[in-house]
Amino acid sequence: MPEIIFTGPAGRIEGRFQPAKAKNGPIAIILHPHPQFGGTMNNAITYQLFYMFAKRGFAVLRFNFRGVGRSQGEFDHGEGELSDAASALDWAQTVHPDARACWVAGFSFGAWIGMQLLMRRPEIEGFISIAPQANLYDFSFLAPCPSSGLIIHGDQDKVAPPKDVQTLVDKLKTQKGIIVEQQIMPGANHFFEGQVEPLIENCGAYVDKRLAMIEAA
Repeated sequence: MPEIIFTGPAGRIEGRFQPAKAKNGPIAIILHPHPQFGGTMNNAITYQLFYMFAKRGFAVLRFNFRGVGRSQGEFDHGEGELSDAASALDWAQTVHPDARACWVAGFSFGAWIGMQLLMRRPEIEGFISIAPQANLYDFSFLAPCPSSGLIIHGDQDKVAPPKDVQTLVDKLKTQKGIIVEQQIMPGANHFFEGQVEPLIENCGAYVDKRLAMIEAA
């Protein structure tokens, strides 16, 4: 898992990259939680997502948003972080130009950034959005949501209340041509304390299902 530094809009960005096994293996970009509340690329969920995708033959990149760790710049309330994520995808595509597909996965704040990246980049064909804070962030830009994906959250989440996530899911499910799968994990709070392993298993099962559908097509 080589440490990498690439250039973002606010200066250098620190990341970790796992190349794909196959030349045309897909790319996955992993986005960490809120930088001002201790979120980094080494967050347990971000870290485990990275390995989940790597095990499935993806070229995977996780990185620190601006102002976190060795990444230059300072927190920019989402706008700059979205530019960082776009730069990360650019970098991964440069290293891995034959990738047959791209995915984005994010947790909490990272889920919000990931969904915005999805709107900007038509090559992203799958997403995993963990505990999106639909109560705090505006997701109305998802009109329409361009790709199918998984929204997964806990029924004991006080930070991103289930009713707000449900409203977001219901809105997305009315859109034609995409399938947004929702999974609600019983007993899980916003940080999936004691439940990170089953969370990652659920995410992995979803990716496996999507990859099998592609192979069958």
